[in-house]
Amino acid sequence: MNVKANLSPEDIARACADAMWAEDDASKGLGMEIVEIGPGLATLAMNVRPDMVNGQRIAHGGFIFTLADSAFAFACNSHNERVVAAQGQITFIKPGKLGDRLVAKACEVSRGGRSGIYDVRVTAGDAVIAEFRGHSRVIPGTWLPTQDQ
Repeated sequence: MNVKANLSPEDIARACADAMWAEDDASKGLGMEIVEIGPGLATLAMNVRPDMVNGQRIAHGGFIFTLADSAFAFACNSHNERVVAAQGQITFIKPGKLGDRLVAKACEVSRGGRSGIYDVRVTAGDAVIAEFRGHSRVIPGTWLPTQDQ
């Protein structure tokens, strides 16, 4: 089946997310959920559990980074190419708190050749708690069958 001929870009993004989610034990294990998927876009959410707070009794930055990184991953893998992170950087703005529902919204800034740049904003309600920028790199393979496979 030629995926590009039979599916819209939105359908391709959803099918890639479904294929990736099936193998993503880390995101599922942390209680993340996919809220929205589109070409170059992904929104994931996660509730801050008691085992996710640090000694300051705020959300551990590693969990916030992981949520942002997962949203980044789903956004950059939405074009039926296998893509990995080359680099990620986060700036923490406000703390997340126990019980907060964190939402990470990733969007494509640029994509060309084997490289891409994605921005992710993490919020808790109306408050922006972190900004993440990820650089991606395409690797061999696809999520869905193509005409060549």
